[in-house]
Amino acid sequence: MDKKKITERVTALVTPIVEAAGLELVDVEYVRERDWFLRVFIDKEGGIDIDDCSAVSNALAKKLDEEDFIKEKYYLEVSSPGIDRPLKKDKDLVSHYGTKVDLAFFAPYEGKKQLTAVLQSHDQDNLVLTDDKNKELTIARKLIASVRPHIDF
Repeated sequence: MDKKKITERVTALVTPIVEAAGLELVDVEYVRERDWFLRVFIDKEGGIDIDDCSAVSNALAKKLDEEDFIKEKYYLEVSSPGIDRPLKKDKDLVSHYGTKVDLAFFAPYEGKKQLTAVLQSHDQDNLVLTDDKNKELTIARKLIASVRPHIDF
C-alpha cells in the first residue's frame, strides 16, 4: 500500500477518535526517515497535553493492530503540530489573515524559493498576500510547497 493510501486510511480511522475527545485532527503523515514514522498531529483551543496525546495514541494503536494494513515496521507518534505548523486547511488560512506567513515554493517564484508576506485572503486556487513594499501578490497554490506562520525571534 502506498504512503498516500496509508495516510488516507489512518485519517479515516483516527478522525472519530480525535473528534470524540473534543480535539482537532491537524495532519497525518507517513514518512521514512531512517525508519518509518506514522505521525498524527492533533490540537485544541488552548493547546493539547500529554494525556490528550496518550489517549489518541492508545485508541489509534488498538485500531491499527486490528486492521493491520501497514506492512512495514513503523513508529506511531501523536503530538501537537507546534507553533510553526503548516497551514493546510482553509480554516487555518482564514485564522491567519492579516498576519505574516512564510511561503516555501516547489520551484523559485520570481527568483525566490521562500517569501514572507502578510496573508490577506485565499480561494481554492490562489493566495493573496501583501509583501514588505505593500505590493499585492496573487500566487497560485499549486506553486506553494508550504505555508507556515511567520515567527519573529
